[in-house]
Amino acid sequence: MFSRREFLQVSAAAGALLGGTSLLRPAAAQQSITQDDLLAFDPVGNVTLLHVTDIHAQLVPVYFREPSVNLGVGEVAGLPPHITGKEFLSTFDLTPGSYKAYSMASTDFLALAKEYGRIGGMDRMATLVNAIRAERPTQTLFLDGGDTWQGSYTSLQTQGEDMVRVMNAMKTDAMTAHWEFTYGTERVEELIDQMDFPFLAANVRDTDWEEPVFESTSYFERGGVKVAVIGQAFPYTPIANPRYMIPSWSFGIREKELQERVDEARAEGAGLVVLLSHNGFDVDRKLASNVTGLDVVLTGHTHDAVPEAIKVGKTLLIASGSHGKFLSRLDLDIRDGEVKDFRYRLIPVLSDVIAPDPEMAAVIKDVRAPYEADVNRVLGKTESLLYRRGNFNGTFDDLICDALLSERDAQIALSPGFRWGATLLPGQDITVDDVYNMTAITYPNAYRNEMTGQMLKDILEDVADNLFNPDPYYQQGGDMVRVGGMGYRIDPTKAIGSRISDMTLLSSGAPIDPSASYVVAGWASVNEGTEGPPIYDVVSDYIEKAGTVAVKQNDSVKIVGI
Repeated sequence: MFSRREFLQVSAAAGALLGGTSLLRPAAAQQSITQDDLLAFDPVGNVTLLHVTDIHAQLVPVYFREPSVNLGVGEVAGLPPHITGKEFLSTFDLTPGSYKAYSMASTDFLALAKEYGRIGGMDRMATLVNAIRAERPTQTLFLDGGDTWQGSYTSLQTQGEDMVRVMNAMKTDAMTAHWEFTYGTERVEELIDQMDFPFLAANVRDTDWEEPVFESTSYFERGGVKVAVIGQAFPYTPIANPRYMIPSWSFGIREKELQERVDEARAEGAGLVVLLSHNGFDVDRKLASNVTGLDVVLTGHTHDAVPEAIKVGKTLLIASGSHGKFLSRLDLDIRDGEVKDFRYRLIPVLSDVIAPDPEMAAVIKDVRAPYEADVNRVLGKTESLLYRRGNFNGTFDDLICDALLSERDAQIALSPGFRWGATLLPGQDITVDDVYNMTAITYPNAYRNEMTGQMLKDILEDVADNLFNPDPYYQQGGDMVRVGGMGYRIDPTKAIGSRISDMTLLSSGAPIDPSASYVVAGWASVNEGTEGPPIYDVVSDYIEKAGTVAVKQNDSVKIVGI
């Protein structure tokens, strides 16, 4: 077995052969950030949990801007993860301009991105995971929180098989799911048959007999401790995504049943009980306060990157970001069935610092090879910073709305508040890969319908309640629907039906008339039989016609009351 030092020496040599170490950006070189720095950790205890989540099929390094707006309401207002920018840096004592500040906050993102470079890449992730395994060979579990099979050109073309291959090669120990289900019942079952590790979803039942569809719990021996890992799939999948794709499966938080699973695990002798969850941060914070016996909740879905473990009673809540940007390492000292001590680090996957793992690099190259010409085809160029993540319109969302307005000849555009999608810097080419990183779904049709002003308000009110309901159990995921051609005012602190006001048609400046009809274009409808061209074709055509795109700052959404 390699020692950690020997492993890193071999990885560095391999990286040099692959050109990895020659890509260092100025800041990384000047500050002498090394792979050793990223892996530096004072181990503790007898179990190490490694966690990734919400990779969204990103195999290669990307830029990804963290949100500048992440509002919390009710009891969680002002608590992590609902702090951003300078407040985030101050709360977690992160030095402005450092690589940690760059990876975890939006402050000075553009300048720091030019210095520190891209982040992520599954070959770099493999290097980190393998190094920690080499250090702690009998103590380490590597767990995947889901949203892994969806979000890129290759994942859509292979219907998720590319990511199954990659996660098999990562020697993953278990996963749970959300967007995976949008490939449909039959395809999900086919891919699970190809997996070398358990697919855990304790909260999924069949609709005929209310029997479990998937395994709920897997047991592992690590460091002399029996570890129970319970899977929790996204509880609102049939609401947030098309029901017709998974017609015979029901979901839910199922708090009572989860307590039963935890009690069963303890009865089976588990000294450590872990919930591998895709509930979202605030849902898991509430769940951890209601369910006893959970030692660790590895949360996903809301893409939050929190550099400290958040304690909820005796439960540790871990949030590991998204898009392969981070690897969480949690060391635990488990004695007498309790967590006596722990140490945690959220490790940024700086792609220009970490040597690519040769075996994983070969898998990725093989996966992408049939599509290389397609994904690298240049559609145009951007003069603007293009990003998505945030509670309200991101600039790439605005670009999608512009494309819908133009290509579908509409007055108003609606684009879903998805959290996934990489970032492009000003001056970058926009490739097919980049467009699919924002639009690669299995129900992509861009509709063109007439809607009344009242219907538009109802849609905005409904989505706002999904995001801002003060009870986390009524938050069904996603950020606010993005709008083009229309402005409005929102007060997140108010009740449903009264959050949205001052709706305006931007082309005329006139108020939206509740009884009037408007031509609306949008995409990602959960209704079966939706007609229209795929959104990735709509956006690609628009960019090719424009050649160079420049997205104006969107000030049509006014946030008040918070």
